[in-house]
Amino acid sequence: MVTADVSVRVAWPADAAGIAAVQVRRWQEQYDASATAFLDGAGVGVDDLAAAWAASLARPPEARFRALVALARVEVTGFALTGPCSDADADPATDGELSEFTVDPGHRRAGHGSRLLQACADTLTADGFTRATCWIATTDDVLRAFLTDSGWAADGASRELADATGAGVKQVRLHTALA
Repeated sequence: MVTADVSVRVAWPADAAGIAAVQVRRWQEQYDASATAFLDGAGVGVDDLAAAWAASLARPPEARFRALVALARVEVTGFALTGPCSDADADPATDGELSEFTVDPGHRRAGHGSRLLQACADTLTADGFTRATCWIATTDDVLRAFLTDSGWAADGASRELADATGAGVKQVRLHTALA
């Protein structure tokens, strides 16, 4: 029996195009055609996003900011960002944040999300954090169910941000203890 070569590792600048492609596919799923129209209207293409990702991956703001990629062989199937939590009620020395968690819509339910989430928890723990938080859209039932099934819970905090199209997005904050 042949099994897929799957893994999670720290992202490299060479992964930028794969991350950008996953990000755009997720936006298209989440916002329908409005995300693509917004990017097109702003003159931003996948190549521009890839260039921004490459620059960000080459020079993170500090050592505890990390990007991780889930892979099927060499194809990026998901990505996540970890680092110190910047919320006003957080202690950046002990509270980490999962600031982005995206699995390619075409690669869900294949274990990539579980591997990626475990790698994030391991990375945050190795960086000395004892608690992790994650902001998610109140309408993202799939991600919320995935995280709560993995031991995360709402902590009562909420906020509203503008999305890529300028519309308001309500978010709730989830948290988990890191062992």
